[in-house]
Amino acid sequence: MDDPQRDFLESLLDTASPSGFETPGQRVWIEYVSQFADNVRTDDYGNAVAVHEGDGDREIAIAGHGDEIGFMVRDITDDGFIELSRIGGSDRTVTRGQHVTVHTDAGPVSGVVGQTAIHLRDREDDSIDDVAEQHVDIGVSDGESARERVEIGDPVTFASGLESLAGTRLSARGMDNRVGIWTAAEALRTASDADASATVYAVSTVQEELGLQGAKMVGFDLDPDAVVAVDVTHATDTPDVPGKRSNGVELGAGPVVARGSANHPQLVESLRSVADEENVDVQLEATGIRTGTDADAFYTQRGGVPSVNLGLPNRYMHTPVEVIDTADLTNAATLLGAFAVAAESLAPFGVEFDTESRA
Repeated sequence: MDDPQRDFLESLLDTASPSGFETPGQRVWIEYVSQFADNVRTDDYGNAVAVHEGDGDREIAIAGHGDEIGFMVRDITDDGFIELSRIGGSDRTVTRGQHVTVHTDAGPVSGVVGQTAIHLRDREDDSIDDVAEQHVDIGVSDGESARERVEIGDPVTFASGLESLAGTRLSARGMDNRVGIWTAAEALRTASDADASATVYAVSTVQEELGLQGAKMVGFDLDPDAVVAVDVTHATDTPDVPGKRSNGVELGAGPVVARGSANHPQLVESLRSVADEENVDVQLEATGIRTGTDADAFYTQRGGVPSVNLGLPNRYMHTPVEVIDTADLTNAATLLGAFAVAAESLAPFGVEFDTESRA
């Protein structure tokens, strides 16, 4: 990963963008893609679309979601503590004892999620309170002081930052799904540099963590010939994953092509074929019911849009210490850039039936 691409990834990860409050992160993404896109546009909810205008007949979209999970100030007690509600699928088992940031209109406010000391707890009670029963301590002594600093409805995120691990592995909160919009941007850059014949859209959607809402908006608006939804997927190569939950996906073994449910078989075959041509190793994942990604929203738009989910292996999803391997990201960008360049010749992507044989 070259320095500009690494700087871009770090900027995305350093910028908090919980669902419903994505504007800061979308600004970072837009600033980067504007360097090579023919144009960039946004809608009223902040979905961002960058375009390479090809001279061919086909249009494809490569999309990630720009939002992350988080929390929200639900109430402020008279003692000055902040009570929380969840934004998206925040995990109550990892919140206590964490540093957090409350994102206010006046700027960030630091706090901690309280955890009763082990000396004072009932040793026989190891239950974990729901997020709504936990509290944030911002260091004040009364409700008036707290209300001067934060408001009900302010978003809250973990304050953990980016950490480099061994080799090409990184840890941070919000890998889900900054790595996806990073990949979409880099694929568009490749398509632009190669002057791809197809029109290529790179998309950063909002509110995926709240039910794929941004993808529903963009999918209807664009009406492309095909969509690749890039999102994290579970790397189950750690000791704590139950055997029945294993999917065979390993960190650093390449991007993951999903099969089944929303994933159109022609697109699956196209990605695997391009991967072979580019010498990019890919992994496979079974999604018999749903992918849990924006692909589930894109493929049902406008009577059906061929869609596929490309996964980026991620350990410890929805925690403050998600871990990815940047080799998977660069390989995914190479694969999708090559797919975008070849899209005009790979299309059409619909299922074909031999009706004459029944005559």
